Amino acid sequence: MANRVPLFGLANQGISTPAELYWNLGHSALVEQAVKRGEGLLAKDGPLVVETGKHTGRSAKDKFMVRDAETEGTLWWDNNRSMTPEHFEALKQDFFAHLGGKETLFVADLYGGSQPEHRVNVRVINELAWHNLFIRTLLVRPDYADLEGFSPDFTIIDLPSFVADPARHGCRSETVIAVSLTEKLILIGGTAYAGEMKKSVFGVLNYLLPPRGVMPMHCSANIGPNGDTAVFFGLSGTGKTTLSADASRTLIGDDEHGWSDTAVFNFEGGCYAKMIRLSPEAEPEIYATTRRFGTVLENVVIDPDTRELDFDSNRLAENSRGAYPIDFIPNASNENMGPVPRNIVMLTADAFGVLPPIARLTPEQAMYHFLSGYTAKVAGTEIGVTEPEATFSTCFGAPFMPRHPSVYGNLLKERIAKGHVDCWLVNTGWTGGKYGVGNRMPIKATRALLNAALDGSLKNAEFRKDPYFGFDVPVAVPGVATAILNPRDTWADKSEFDATAKKLVNLFIDNFAKFESHVDQGVKEAAPTAA
Repeated sequence: MANRVPLFGLANQGISTPAELYWNLGHSALVEQAVKRGEGLLAKDGPLVVETGKHTGRSAKDKFMVRDAETEGTLWWDNNRSMTPEHFEALKQDFFAHLGGKETLFVADLYGGSQPEHRVNVRVINELAWHNLFIRTLLVRPDYADLEGFSPDFTIIDLPSFVADPARHGCRSETVIAVSLTEKLILIGGTAYAGEMKKSVFGVLNYLLPPRGVMPMHCSANIGPNGDTAVFFGLSGTGKTTLSADASRTLIGDDEHGWSDTAVFNFEGGCYAKMIRLSPEAEPEIYATTRRFGTVLENVVIDPDTRELDFDSNRLAENSRGAYPIDFIPNASNENMGPVPRNIVMLTADAFGVLPPIARLTPEQAMYHFLSGYTAKVAGTEIGVTEPEATFSTCFGAPFMPRHPSVYGNLLKERIAKGHVDCWLVNTGWTGGKYGVGNRMPIKATRALLNAALDGSLKNAEFRKDPYFGFDVPVAVPGVATAILNPRDTWADKSEFDATAKKLVNLFIDNFAKFESHVDQGVKEAAPTAA
């Protein structure tokens, strides 16, 4: 068997530690270590169940980018918190010292990106076995034969037991996520939420790929039986994972992708799905992964005696999650890639209950809504968010965008035009009223509308022009209740709908003001109007 320990070791990176190093362990060995070390419990059907403590979502306000000669003119500093090189150097030295006090460390050498010419080599150093299992599950796993010659482009050190010092390290609290694009080093401390690792890799690829002409995307993607790739943009909780896990289509991935000249390729080798109130009827493919050895379940309530799982309980977190290898989805792509897209779907969870369940977008409208990134933050995705609230997250992923949104928006516009791609806006949020009054959009209706869009039949429908947003909305679709297609018809109080719609339009207009100098006249004219 090939050597799992690379020739380029930690000492080559200036890291000295007396710890016993576990290099590139497989899933079974890491599960065994996690259970033996008391990091989690095995559930009745095989998954490892862990708790992340007080951090059950991303600590967005504790993430910093080092501001230096490399990043001064390239990063979007209105969106990214800065850290001085001096503070990062102090943090790095304290991280290295903390590593020196560990008896055991787990190291994984992995790829970010499935298309070889566009991937990045990532080394991850963990103090927790289950964290190493998580990141091994979520990133792309090299063949064992490639490990001996592995050399990292970027390194992540993740130490939940590390306590940051705001005065010494230039951070906000005892929790810190610090990224140096110059030193190619990411330091994560004071949080056990494993999602910080995968999102850090996403941020790196979002920085590296645009200058190469590759579009990085916070999206899921799948392929139809005729080789037609669909891309689903959306923030956590809008349905990216659920809607892409369609038994009739081949899954490329559920969260992060690149769009090159030749392919849509997954940045990852696994999926990270929300588990709260998971339904075997509505999401059978995802539910099946919770009965598999090798799945990691975060903050899912488990009975310690029977080892039964309770997906309906939010006692530990609303943002309970499951991480599993992508091949746990039966129809996943073997290559982790697909052809360039034929359809783009922008998912939004409209908390106002104003947007229709589906609308057809022109290329200009697609860029407008991509730069707007309207959705609702879903409870538990970020610390402090306890119920959905309206938000605009440009590119459907502002927290992960190091460069200015216009960089990504212009790339998208170019690729839509080049590929003659059909674009759709899908509301998976509320109907019949705003959040607290109406109901969540029925997933069966969403799936039926998506199927009609992706198989091409929706193009033949009769459309009406939405009076507020100007996009085309189907009047009737087989298998879908006609009333739900016109949001105004689902509201008991029509005048309240009109007032709410005007309020949402004004929110769009106010939010887009900061992008107007970066777009052409056609995109400006795609804005909604408060008629």
